[in-house]
Amino acid sequence: MSRILVIDDETDIADLLALHLQRAGFTPIFAHDGITGLALAKSENPALVLLDLNLPGIDGVRIFKELRREPRTLSTPVIMLTARARTEDRVAGLELGADDYVTKPFSPRELLLRIKVVLKRSAASAPRESFSIGPFSFDPATLQCYADHIPLDLTITEYKLLHHLCGHADRVCDRNELLSSVWGHSDTDNSRTLDTHIKRLRVKLGLHAGYLETARGTGYLLRSAPRL
Repeated sequence: MSRILVIDDETDIADLLALHLQRAGFTPIFAHDGITGLALAKSENPALVLLDLNLPGIDGVRIFKELRREPRTLSTPVIMLTARARTEDRVAGLELGADDYVTKPFSPRELLLRIKVVLKRSAASAPRESFSIGPFSFDPATLQCYADHIPLDLTITEYKLLHHLCGHADRVCDRNELLSSVWGHSDTDNSRTLDTHIKRLRVKLGLHAGYLETARGTGYLLRSAPRL
């Protein structure tokens, strides 16, 4: 059974999640503060983390950034589960690289569906072999991307986005395709997030940014060779 780590300081939420996760065949692990949550994420190797943002001591944003810096949790899917329901909070969470963002109060049935979708997407999108295209190469063991053998400092979401574009080089990837591949579903908020990630990716690609083109009104295209 897949282990789900829940980092949330509300005991009533924990009890509700324990009931529904167990019924769905998952093994829940609980932490009620950020320090304990980080330790469990590193030691228990959960299949997914449900992360509250309003935590005592260390808030959820800091925890998420630490999870993404730690090699053992770099690729662990994270769903933010929070009372921060404003659109800008949701957008900010997705831009950080969260796999999904669910607001409280929530439907346990919907949350379970989102967990299953994220786990399925994570398993399907995990690259099995190293590959190269143009100046770019990917190492799935470390989730590291290189440009002309120089490592790029990418977030996990940026890595997935560039990986998909490179895997479909020389053809236009439309917006819905990219949103579905990287975020699992498309909506207005995610569409804004896609554009933000493309902008950041271009900055990080530096001299190689010219390989990434905008197909106006459609999506984005990564070329295997620069235009002459």
